[in-house]
Amino acid sequence: MTKHILFTGGGSAGHVTVNTALIPQFEKEGWQVTYIGSEDGIEKEIITDQFPHIPYKSISSGKLRRYFSWKNFTDPFRVMKGVMDALSVIRKTKPDIIFSKGGFVSVPVVMAAKMAKVPVAIHESDVTPGLANKLAVPFATKIFTTFPETVKSLPKDKSLCAGAIIREELFKGDKAEGKRLSGYYEDKPVLMIMGGSLGARKINEAVRSNLTQLLDAFQIIHICGKGNIEEQYEQKGYRQYEFIKADLPHYLAMTDYVISRAGSNSIFEFLALKKPMLLIPLSREASRGDQILNANSFVKHGYALKLEEEELTKETFMNKVNELQGSGEKILSNMKNGQKAFTIQDMVRELSSMSK
Repeated sequence: MTKHILFTGGGSAGHVTVNTALIPQFEKEGWQVTYIGSEDGIEKEIITDQFPHIPYKSISSGKLRRYFSWKNFTDPFRVMKGVMDALSVIRKTKPDIIFSKGGFVSVPVVMAAKMAKVPVAIHESDVTPGLANKLAVPFATKIFTTFPETVKSLPKDKSLCAGAIIREELFKGDKAEGKRLSGYYEDKPVLMIMGGSLGARKINEAVRSNLTQLLDAFQIIHICGKGNIEEQYEQKGYRQYEFIKADLPHYLAMTDYVISRAGSNSIFEFLALKKPMLLIPLSREASRGDQILNANSFVKHGYALKLEEEELTKETFMNKVNELQGSGEKILSNMKNGQKAFTIQDMVRELSSMSK
Protein backbone atom coordinates (compact mmCIF):
# COMPACT_ATOMS: atom_id res chain seq x y z
CA MET A 1 0.00 0.00 0.00
CA THR A 2 1.39 3.44 -1.00
CA LYS A 3 2.35 5.68 1.90
CA HIS A 4 1.18 9.30 1.85
CA ILE A 5 2.81 12.42 3.33
CA LEU A 6 1.19 15.83 3.53
CA PHE A 7 3.45 18.89 3.65
CA THR A 8 2.55 22.37 4.87
CA GLY A 9 4.36 25.64 5.43
CA GLY A 10 4.34 29.07 3.86
CA GLY A 11 4.32 32.83 4.12
CA SER A 12 7.96 33.13 3.07
CA ALA A 13 10.39 31.15 0.91
CA GLY A 14 12.18 30.01 4.07
CA HIS A 15 9.03 28.17 5.17
CA VAL A 16 9.02 26.18 1.93
CA THR A 17 12.72 25.44 1.23
CA VAL A 18 13.01 22.40 3.53
CA ASN A 19 9.81 20.98 2.06
CA THR A 20 11.11 21.33 -1.50
CA ALA A 21 14.32 19.58 -0.42
CA LEU A 22 12.44 16.62 1.11
CA ILE A 23 9.68 16.13 -1.47
CA PRO A 24 11.87 14.59 -4.24
CA GLN A 25 13.31 11.97 -1.84
CA PHE A 26 9.86 10.95 -0.61
CA GLU A 27 8.70 10.65 -4.21
CA LYS A 28 11.81 8.64 -5.07
CA GLU A 29 10.89 6.20 -2.28
CA GLY A 30 7.37 5.83 -3.67
CA TRP A 31 5.38 8.06 -1.32
CA GLN A 32 2.33 9.99 -2.47
CA VAL A 33 2.68 13.72 -1.70
CA THR A 34 0.09 16.44 -1.10
CA TYR A 35 0.74 20.07 -0.13
CA ILE A 36 -1.49 22.37 1.94
CA GLY A 37 -0.88 26.11 1.65
CA SER A 38 -2.69 29.40 1.33
CA GLU A 39 -4.42 30.57 -1.82
CA ASP A 40 -2.23 33.63 -2.37
CA GLY A 41 1.00 32.84 -0.51
CA ILE A 42 4.47 32.43 -2.00
CA GLU A 43 4.28 28.71 -1.19
CA LYS A 44 1.66 28.18 -3.90
CA GLU A 45 3.89 29.78 -6.51
CA ILE A 46 6.95 27.76 -5.45
CA ILE A 47 5.23 24.38 -5.15
CA THR A 48 3.11 24.60 -8.30
CA ASP A 49 6.16 25.79 -10.24
CA GLN A 50 8.59 23.11 -8.99
CA PHE A 51 6.11 20.25 -8.53
CA PRO A 52 3.16 20.87 -10.88
CA HIS A 53 2.10 17.21 -10.53
CA ILE A 54 1.61 17.44 -6.75
CA PRO A 55 -1.96 18.20 -5.55
CA TYR A 56 -1.95 21.65 -3.94
CA LYS A 57 -4.79 22.29 -1.49
CA SER A 58 -5.57 25.88 -0.47
CA ILE A 59 -7.00 26.65 2.96
CA SER A 60 -8.02 29.78 4.84
CA SER A 61 -5.39 31.22 7.17
CA GLY A 62 -5.15 34.26 9.38
CA LYS A 63 -2.01 36.22 10.08
CA LEU A 64 -0.54 35.93 13.56
CA ARG A 65 0.52 39.39 14.72
CA ARG A 66 2.53 40.54 17.73
CA TYR A 67 1.12 44.06 17.35
CA PHE A 68 -2.33 45.66 17.51
CA SER A 69 -4.47 45.44 14.39
CA TRP A 70 -8.24 45.34 13.96
CA LYS A 71 -7.68 42.19 11.89
CA ASN A 72 -6.61 40.46 15.10
CA PHE A 73 -10.33 40.31 15.91
CA THR A 74 -11.34 38.70 12.60
CA ASP A 75 -8.36 36.48 11.81
CA PRO A 76 -9.14 33.91 14.56
CA PHE A 77 -12.29 33.10 12.57
CA ARG A 78 -10.18 32.64 9.44
CA VAL A 79 -7.91 30.28 11.40
CA MET A 80 -10.96 28.33 12.60
CA LYS A 81 -12.17 28.05 9.01
CA GLY A 82 -8.65 26.97 8.06
CA VAL A 83 -8.81 24.17 10.64
CA MET A 84 -12.03 22.90 9.09
CA ASP A 85 -10.58 23.25 5.57
CA ALA A 86 -7.46 21.31 6.60
CA LEU A 87 -9.51 18.65 8.41
CA SER A 88 -11.51 18.11 5.23
CA VAL A 89 -8.31 17.66 3.19
CA ILE A 90 -6.80 15.29 5.78
CA ARG A 91 -9.93 13.13 5.90
CA LYS A 92 -10.09 12.91 2.10
CA THR A 93 -6.38 12.27 1.49
CA LYS A 94 -5.72 10.12 4.60
CA PRO A 95 -2.00 10.95 5.03
CA ASP A 96 0.22 8.70 7.14
CA ILE A 97 2.19 11.68 8.40
CA ILE A 98 2.16 15.49 8.17
CA PHE A 99 5.33 17.59 7.99
CA SER A 100 5.08 21.29 8.85
CA LYS A 101 7.74 23.90 8.18
CA GLY A 102 5.88 26.71 9.92
CA GLY A 103 4.35 29.98 8.84
CA PHE A 104 0.80 31.16 9.46
CA VAL A 105 -0.84 28.62 7.17
CA SER A 106 0.62 25.68 9.09
CA VAL A 107 -1.21 26.39 12.36
CA PRO A 108 -4.68 25.25 11.21
CA VAL A 109 -3.11 22.17 9.60
CA VAL A 110 -1.34 20.90 12.73
CA MET A 111 -4.45 21.58 14.82
CA ALA A 112 -6.56 19.59 12.34
CA ALA A 113 -3.96 16.80 12.32
CA LYS A 114 -4.31 16.41 16.08
CA MET A 115 -8.08 16.16 15.68
CA ALA A 116 -7.65 13.53 12.96
CA LYS A 117 -5.01 11.64 15.01
CA VAL A 118 -2.36 11.93 12.28
CA PRO A 119 1.29 12.16 13.47
CA VAL A 120 2.78 15.63 12.94
CA ALA A 121 6.44 16.62 12.67
CA ILE A 122 7.39 20.29 12.74
CA HIS A 123 10.73 21.79 11.81
CA GLU A 124 12.12 25.00 13.31
CA SER A 125 14.92 26.77 11.47
CA ASP A 126 15.77 29.58 13.87
CA VAL A 127 17.34 29.63 17.33
CA THR A 128 14.02 30.65 18.88
CA PRO A 129 10.77 29.24 17.47
CA GLY A 130 8.61 31.58 15.42
CA LEU A 131 5.10 32.36 16.65
CA ALA A 132 3.45 29.81 14.33
CA ASN A 133 5.69 26.98 15.53
CA LYS A 134 5.23 28.04 19.17
CA LEU A 135 1.49 27.58 18.69
CA ALA A 136 2.10 24.28 16.88
CA VAL A 137 4.30 22.67 19.57
CA PRO A 138 1.43 21.24 21.71
CA PHE A 139 -0.03 19.54 18.62
CA ALA A 140 3.26 18.09 17.35
CA THR A 141 4.33 14.48 17.69
CA LYS A 142 7.97 15.34 17.03
CA ILE A 143 9.90 18.60 16.74
CA PHE A 144 13.08 18.90 14.70
CA THR A 145 15.38 21.87 15.25
CA THR A 146 18.22 23.30 13.21
CA PHE A 147 20.22 24.86 16.07
CA PRO A 148 21.27 22.63 19.01
CA GLU A 149 20.42 25.35 21.55
CA THR A 150 16.76 25.43 20.40
CA VAL A 151 16.08 22.01 21.94
CA LYS A 152 16.56 23.50 25.43
CA SER A 153 13.41 25.62 25.07
CA LEU A 154 11.19 22.78 23.78
CA PRO A 155 9.65 19.63 25.32
CA LYS A 156 12.56 17.20 25.77
CA ASP A 157 10.56 14.06 25.08
CA LYS A 158 9.73 15.02 21.50
CA SER A 159 12.51 17.38 20.38
CA LEU A 160 15.61 16.53 18.36
CA CYS A 161 18.32 18.62 16.70
CA ALA A 162 18.52 17.47 13.08
CA GLY A 163 20.50 20.40 11.74
CA ALA A 164 19.62 22.01 8.44
CA ILE A 165 18.12 20.07 5.56
CA ILE A 166 20.09 21.18 2.51
CA ARG A 167 18.86 21.00 -1.09
CA GLU A 168 20.90 18.35 -2.89
CA GLU A 169 21.30 20.45 -6.03
CA LEU A 170 23.48 22.91 -4.11
CA PHE A 171 26.20 20.25 -3.92
CA LYS A 172 26.14 19.77 -7.69
CA GLY A 173 27.66 23.13 -8.60
CA ASP A 174 30.51 23.20 -11.10
CA LYS A 175 33.29 25.70 -10.35
CA ALA A 176 34.36 25.83 -14.00
CA GLU A 177 30.79 26.57 -15.08
CA GLY A 178 30.59 29.36 -12.48
CA LYS A 179 33.74 30.89 -13.93
CA ARG A 180 32.32 30.62 -17.45
CA LEU A 181 29.04 32.27 -16.45
CA SER A 182 30.74 35.12 -14.59
CA GLY A 183 33.75 35.49 -16.87
CA TYR A 184 36.02 35.39 -13.80
CA TYR A 185 39.33 33.70 -14.55
CA GLU A 186 41.75 35.78 -12.50
CA ASP A 187 43.67 34.23 -9.62
CA LYS A 188 41.73 36.28 -7.05
CA PRO A 189 39.29 34.95 -4.47
CA VAL A 190 35.59 35.34 -5.26
CA LEU A 191 33.38 37.23 -2.80
CA MET A 192 29.63 36.71 -3.03
CA ILE A 193 27.27 39.26 -1.47
CA MET A 194 23.64 38.30 -0.83
CA GLY A 195 21.16 40.64 0.83
CA GLY A 196 18.08 38.44 0.76
CA SER A 197 15.36 38.14 -1.89
CA LEU A 198 14.65 41.88 -1.88
CA GLY A 199 18.26 42.93 -1.45
CA ALA A 200 19.56 45.07 1.39
CA ARG A 201 20.03 48.75 0.72
CA LYS A 202 22.57 49.36 3.48
CA ILE A 203 24.68 46.36 2.45
CA ASN A 204 24.53 47.41 -1.19
CA GLU A 205 25.67 50.91 -0.26
CA ALA A 206 28.54 49.57 1.87
CA VAL A 207 29.73 47.36 -0.99
CA ARG A 208 29.62 50.08 -3.61
CA SER A 209 31.25 52.72 -1.40
CA ASN A 210 34.20 50.33 -0.88
CA LEU A 211 34.27 48.96 -4.42
CA THR A 212 37.75 50.14 -5.41
CA GLN A 213 39.32 48.63 -2.29
CA LEU A 214 37.29 45.44 -2.56
CA LEU A 215 38.30 44.90 -6.17
CA ASP A 216 41.96 45.04 -5.18
CA ALA A 217 41.42 41.81 -3.26
CA PHE A 218 38.38 40.08 -4.79
CA GLN A 219 36.28 39.29 -7.81
CA ILE A 220 32.72 40.09 -6.73
CA ILE A 221 29.34 38.46 -7.34
CA HIS A 222 26.77 40.92 -5.97
CA ILE A 223 23.19 39.63 -5.71
CA CYS A 224 21.61 42.97 -4.91
CA GLY A 225 17.84 42.32 -5.18
CA LYS A 226 15.12 43.27 -7.63
CA GLY A 227 15.46 46.78 -9.01
CA ASN A 228 18.76 47.40 -7.22
CA ILE A 229 21.25 47.05 -10.08
CA GLU A 230 23.18 50.30 -10.61
CA GLU A 231 24.83 50.19 -14.00
CA GLN A 232 27.30 53.00 -13.27
CA TYR A 233 29.22 50.58 -11.03
CA GLU A 234 29.65 47.86 -13.65
CA GLN A 235 33.34 47.14 -14.22
CA LYS A 236 35.86 44.36 -14.50
CA GLY A 237 35.63 42.05 -11.50
CA TYR A 238 32.22 43.30 -10.33
CA ARG A 239 29.07 41.60 -11.54
CA GLN A 240 25.59 42.59 -10.33
CA TYR A 241 22.53 40.34 -10.39
CA GLU A 242 18.99 40.96 -9.19
CA PHE A 243 18.86 37.29 -8.24
CA ILE A 244 20.41 34.00 -9.36
CA LYS A 245 18.16 30.97 -9.52
CA ALA A 246 19.07 27.80 -11.47
CA ASP A 247 22.76 28.65 -11.78
CA LEU A 248 23.29 29.48 -8.09
CA PRO A 249 25.08 26.15 -7.32
CA HIS A 250 27.70 26.99 -9.99
CA TYR A 251 28.30 30.47 -8.60
CA LEU A 252 28.55 29.08 -5.07
CA ALA A 253 31.04 26.44 -6.22
CA MET A 254 33.44 29.18 -7.33
CA THR A 255 32.85 31.37 -4.25
CA ASP A 256 35.50 31.68 -1.53
CA TYR A 257 33.77 34.08 0.91
CA VAL A 258 30.17 35.14 1.49
CA ILE A 259 28.58 38.27 2.94
CA SER A 260 24.94 37.67 3.80
CA ARG A 261 21.96 38.33 5.99
CA ALA A 262 21.50 35.66 8.66
CA GLY A 263 18.40 33.78 7.59
CA SER A 264 18.74 30.23 8.86
CA ASN A 265 18.32 28.36 5.57
CA SER A 266 20.93 30.43 3.77
CA ILE A 267 23.62 30.38 6.43
CA PHE A 268 23.33 26.62 6.91
CA GLU A 269 23.69 26.19 3.16
CA PHE A 270 26.92 28.21 3.30
CA LEU A 271 28.04 26.09 6.26
CA ALA A 272 27.33 22.86 4.38
CA LEU A 273 29.29 24.19 1.39
CA LYS A 274 32.14 25.34 3.69
CA LYS A 275 32.01 29.06 2.79
CA PRO A 276 33.48 31.42 5.43
CA MET A 277 30.92 34.17 5.96
CA LEU A 278 30.35 37.64 7.30
CA LEU A 279 26.77 37.94 8.59
CA ILE A 280 24.89 41.23 8.74
CA PRO A 281 21.58 40.24 10.38
CA LEU A 282 18.35 42.16 10.06
CA SER A 283 18.01 44.59 12.95
CA ARG A 284 15.48 44.07 15.75
CA GLU A 285 13.54 47.05 14.36
CA ALA A 286 13.04 45.21 11.07
CA SER A 287 12.40 41.72 12.49
CA ARG A 288 11.73 39.74 15.67
CA GLY A 289 15.49 39.48 16.17
CA ASP A 290 15.83 35.87 15.02
CA GLN A 291 18.62 36.67 12.54
CA ILE A 292 20.72 38.24 15.30
CA LEU A 293 20.39 35.06 17.38
CA ASN A 294 21.22 32.92 14.32
CA ALA A 295 24.35 34.99 13.68
CA ASN A 296 25.36 34.85 17.35
CA SER A 297 25.18 31.06 17.28
CA PHE A 298 27.38 30.87 14.18
CA VAL A 299 29.92 33.26 15.73
CA LYS A 300 29.95 31.15 18.92
CA HIS A 301 30.74 28.01 16.91
CA GLY A 302 33.40 29.82 14.87
CA TYR A 303 31.56 29.53 11.55
CA ALA A 304 31.16 33.24 10.83
CA LEU A 305 31.92 36.83 11.71
CA LYS A 306 29.08 39.24 12.52
CA LEU A 307 28.47 42.94 11.93
CA GLU A 308 25.31 44.47 13.39
CA GLU A 309 23.38 46.61 10.91
CA GLU A 310 23.36 49.49 13.41
CA GLU A 311 27.18 49.43 13.32
CA LEU A 312 27.43 49.15 9.54
CA THR A 313 29.45 51.99 8.01
CA LYS A 314 31.85 52.21 5.10
CA GLU A 315 34.78 51.73 7.50
CA THR A 316 33.37 48.96 9.72
CA PHE A 317 32.29 47.01 6.66
CA MET A 318 35.76 47.07 5.11
CA ASN A 319 37.40 46.21 8.42
CA LYS A 320 35.19 43.14 8.80
CA VAL A 321 35.81 42.03 5.22
CA ASN A 322 39.56 42.19 5.85
CA GLU A 323 39.06 40.25 9.08
CA LEU A 324 37.02 37.65 7.22
CA GLN A 325 39.77 37.10 4.69
CA GLY A 326 42.34 36.81 7.46
CA SER A 327 40.18 34.33 9.40
CA GLY A 328 39.21 32.17 6.42
CA GLU A 329 41.37 29.14 7.20
CA LYS A 330 40.36 29.05 10.87
CA ILE A 331 36.66 29.31 9.98
CA LEU A 332 37.04 26.49 7.43
CA SER A 333 38.67 24.29 10.07
CA ASN A 334 35.81 24.97 12.50
CA MET A 335 33.26 24.13 9.80
CA LYS A 336 34.95 20.83 8.97
CA ASN A 337 35.05 19.81 12.64
CA GLY A 338 31.51 20.96 13.49
CA GLN A 339 28.43 18.90 14.30
CA LYS A 340 27.14 16.88 11.35
CA ALA A 341 23.56 17.56 10.27
CA PHE A 342 20.99 15.01 9.13
CA THR A 343 21.11 14.23 5.43
CA ILE A 344 17.87 14.28 3.47
CA GLN A 345 17.89 10.48 3.61
CA ASP A 346 18.30 10.58 7.42
CA MET A 347 15.34 12.93 7.71
CA VAL A 348 13.15 10.81 5.46
CA ARG A 349 13.98 7.76 7.61
CA GLU A 350 13.08 9.63 10.81
CA LEU A 351 9.78 10.82 9.36
CA SER A 352 8.95 7.42 7.87
CA SER A 353 9.34 5.83 11.30
CA MET A 354 6.58 8.11 12.61
CA SER A 355 3.95 6.95 10.13
CA LYS A 356 1.00 4.94 11.36
